[in-house]
Amino acid sequence: MQHVDVKIHDQVATILMDRPAVRNSLHPNLIEDLQTAFSDVHQEKRVRAVILAGSGDHFCAGTDMKTLGEIAAMPEGEAIQQWFAAWRHLTELFEQILRFPKPVIAAVDGAAIGAGFGLALAADIIVPSDRSIFGANSVRRGLVGGATAALLSFRAGGAVAARMTLTGVPIDAPEAYRIGLTMAPVVSQQVWVAAKDVALSCCHGPREAVQANKKMLNESIGEHLLTQIAAGAADSATACTTESAKEGIQSFLEGREPTWP
Repeated sequence: MQHVDVKIHDQVATILMDRPAVRNSLHPNLIEDLQTAFSDVHQEKRVRAVILAGSGDHFCAGTDMKTLGEIAAMPEGEAIQQWFAAWRHLTELFEQILRFPKPVIAAVDGAAIGAGFGLALAADIIVPSDRSIFGANSVRRGLVGGATAALLSFRAGGAVAARMTLTGVPIDAPEAYRIGLTMAPVVSQQVWVAAKDVALSCCHGPREAVQANKKMLNESIGEHLLTQIAAGAADSATACTTESAKEGIQSFLEGREPTWP
C-alpha cells in the first residue's frame, strides 16, 4: 500500500492515510489502499478496534480535485461513466467501514472536508482535536456531496445536514461536540491517545456483542442509510455533468473564485 500505513498495538489497529502534501485528499489509489487496509485488519484476529487518522496537519480534505479535473476534461460520454464510477468507488469505501465488524474511531486533527468529512462520519465515533473543522462545502464548488449529506443526516439529523450542506459553512470542534457529532475535543498532540482510549473502551465487551451492536446501529436502525448513500452518490455523479460543476472544479484547480454560468 503506497498511501496508507497500518500499525497494531494493544488490540487496536491504526490505519493512517499518508498523503500529507495534498491534505490526504481521496485519490482513487488512496481509496483502494484504504479498502485493502480495512480488509487486512478485518482478518486480523488480535485487532478488536480500529483508529482511522491522517498524517500531517489535516485528516482529509475531501475528493482529489485533480482527479475530478481529469474526468471533466474527457469527452462527455466517457466522462459520465467515469463520474458514476468515481462516486461509486468512494461510497463502496464508506459502506465497507459501516459494515466493518469492529468499531472504527476517526481521530480527526485539522480539516475533515467534503468526502473527508463523509469518511469521518462513516466511522462509528469521531474524536477531534481542538483545531479540527468539519465542512460539507460541495455546494460552493457547484457539486453535490450526496453520500456525505446522507451520513451527516444519519449522525446529526436533517436540520444540521441542511445547514451545513446548503451554506457550505464549516463548524469547529466545540460546535461539533455541542451538537453531539463528536467526542469532546482534545489538544492536537493528544488526539490519537484519546482515540485509542475510546477504542480500548470498545474492547471490553465480547466480540460478538460489539459486532451485533454495530450492525444493529448501522443496518437495522439505519436500515435506509446504505440506500441513501448510493442514491447520494448517483446525485453527485449527475451534478458533475453540469456547467456549474465544471467551473467549480476548474476554478479550484486554478486557485480563483468561481464565475458561475
